[in-house]
Amino acid sequence: MASSTFPRSATVVMAVLVVAALCGIHGATAQLCENHYADTCPDAYDIVKQVLIEAHQSDERIYASLIRLHFHDCFVQGCDGSLLLDSVPGMQSEKDSLPNKGSARGFPVVDAVKAALEAACPGVVSCADILAIASEISVVESGGPSWGVLLGRLDGKTSNFTGSGNLPAPFEDLATLQGKFKAVGLNGDIDLVALSGAHTFGRVQCANVADPPADRLYNFSGTNMPDPTMDSAYRAFLSQRCPRNGDSTVLNDLDPTTPDTFDNHYYTNIEVNRGFLNSDQELKSSPLAQGTTAPIVDQFASSQDAFFASFAQSMINMGNIRPVTDPSQGEVRKNCRRVN
Repeated sequence: MASSTFPRSATVVMAVLVVAALCGIHGATAQLCENHYADTCPDAYDIVKQVLIEAHQSDERIYASLIRLHFHDCFVQGCDGSLLLDSVPGMQSEKDSLPNKGSARGFPVVDAVKAALEAACPGVVSCADILAIASEISVVESGGPSWGVLLGRLDGKTSNFTGSGNLPAPFEDLATLQGKFKAVGLNGDIDLVALSGAHTFGRVQCANVADPPADRLYNFSGTNMPDPTMDSAYRAFLSQRCPRNGDSTVLNDLDPTTPDTFDNHYYTNIEVNRGFLNSDQELKSSPLAQGTTAPIVDQFASSQDAFFASFAQSMINMGNIRPVTDPSQGEVRKNCRRVN
């Protein structure tokens, strides 16, 4: 049944056209649209792109890190830039929560983007929109698809430390992941599989494969045995990099085939049981995946075009999770780390 939801190239175009038609609506009912900054900051996209390209020259991980920031922001009280806020007395930031502390990165680059935009167009481009623009640029610059980034979000004024504990986790099973996607209004099959494809680039710590509760190498699900779904040669390779009781912070390629390229090899790896995270392999190997997410993995593994089209649409869907557009509820921060 899942296969009937794709390919979605036409859906991508239609979704953008429908939303673009609503761009003339303003105020508390404002809609996101591609040309939101056409008059107020026409060079916004190019300004963000230039900062990101310069940052990538010294940090090849930055593109993957930035799209992760957007994901972790949107899944907690919507795409409102709340993840970017620093902790202050009376408000503990999402960035200090367990899913983010020590792993969420790229904040100084966001600061640099914001500074460049403030110099060109003071008080115009929100931090939440910076994350959306940066995500699309990061994917395109890594060889992936482009899409019309819908803009016009305002920045929220609070950060939800407790809510960030509900982010999808790398050790969770398919049913839990599907439930968390549905809870924010996304599809638990196509959006889950497509957005998980962002793991086709970037790095991940050994803790996510060799330590509890994610231990797939030594004590999977309390069995004192490795995860039986993991390819034995891949498991042996990871065991060398992530020995039992070793350094949990050692980094590994999420996609060992093309680690810095945005392509469909994430899915071809899963097809041969070489998904790094439990949440990755669950999309194919879970009994629940049969007839739901597994056919989508198969489709994306065989067709990069199908993956790219669905990923673009799912990024648009994710960017529409509870955006703040009412000026009484949000603002354009001058500094992404604190409210005005």
